[in-house]
Amino acid sequence: MRFKDAFEHVENYVIETRRELHRLAEPSDQEKNTFAFIIEEIKKLGFSYEIVEEFTVVAKLQTVRNGKTVALRADIDGLPVKENKHNLKRERTCISNRPDASHMCGHDAHVAMLLASMKVLKEIQDELVGTYYFCFEQGEELGRRKGVTAILNYLDEQCIDTVWAIHVYNKLKAGKICVDAGPRMAGVAGAMVKVIGKGGHGSRPDLSKNPVFVAANIVVNLAGVFENKIDANETVTLGITTIEGGGTMNVFSDEAKILGTFRFFNEEEGNKAVTAFKSVCEHTAAMYGCSVEFDERTRVLGRPIKTDAKCSQFAKQVLPSFIDSSCLASCVPWLASESFSTYARTYPSIFAFLGIKNDEKGAGAEHHSEFFDIDEDALLVGVKATVGYAISYAAKK
Repeated sequence: MRFKDAFEHVENYVIETRRELHRLAEPSDQEKNTFAFIIEEIKKLGFSYEIVEEFTVVAKLQTVRNGKTVALRADIDGLPVKENKHNLKRERTCISNRPDASHMCGHDAHVAMLLASMKVLKEIQDELVGTYYFCFEQGEELGRRKGVTAILNYLDEQCIDTVWAIHVYNKLKAGKICVDAGPRMAGVAGAMVKVIGKGGHGSRPDLSKNPVFVAANIVVNLAGVFENKIDANETVTLGITTIEGGGTMNVFSDEAKILGTFRFFNEEEGNKAVTAFKSVCEHTAAMYGCSVEFDERTRVLGRPIKTDAKCSQFAKQVLPSFIDSSCLASCVPWLASESFSTYARTYPSIFAFLGIKNDEKGAGAEHHSEFFDIDEDALLVGVKATVGYAISYAAKK
């Protein structure tokens, strides 16, 4: 098979494509220019495609020989984060054209690797079997699932045998790839509540019911409750990111808000955490004569991502034919969350981590940080692994 030559032909393409996408960064569900770029590349590569949502598209490669049906997925959105022109060590190779948006999670790399994989598969199309779908998903960071829902509705009619996706990962050495089975990323639940009190003059707290004070006490009380309510053998994190209330130093406000999320690998424990959160909020507020209203997102919003054990075993068997066996690595699950959990619940799936950490190049900052950057030399490993798994699974007996 000619895939080795095809990989050489695509090395510069994947890097240059990633840089162009990085410059085009747009927030979730605003990916107009990014989407236009993807559509243009799909056309250049000669694939048929269907737009299934405003900025979500699925391309298709149908070979002439029977085989399995494989779906490959990439998320396309950026973040509303202003990136620093430097990474952890030096000036970036490229920077976003927009000061209010950037690819500080690596989705530009995901799209570039999928397009490059399409380019390789097209070059060796006459040697392939099966059917391939290439899914470009909008709005992953937003968590509203518009893109993923549209893709899954489309794939539901295609008899998909497996789905593959890669996420670049800052904790893994550049060029390493992890296809381990089991939990890979965490489930997520919202922790969002409005505390309703009674406003008044800052000089007379006795005539008011201060919701800011109540919100502060809720946060303090949560720590002790978690120790008693959550299984000590399980990991559930609570990230309170915002307390909002008032705006003037001598006026008690009528309301205050607490915003945050839970992350977990065991959905039962995630539900217990939400229940405990609601109980603390209600009882603490009642102590001070206040009440609470919960945002409808104070519930489990996304389940953990789990790589299928048989898919993982198969990948570990076949990938050494496409990448150096030393590239295969293991790493602990990641407590961030991702919409791929929906694919993984529907189809036998792999959610791979591709290492992009390189201290000499300044790559390895936390995802969503202004200093986040990737080692672009790792991208070809991601392309090889994607193509390797796809064509091997399509030919699987």
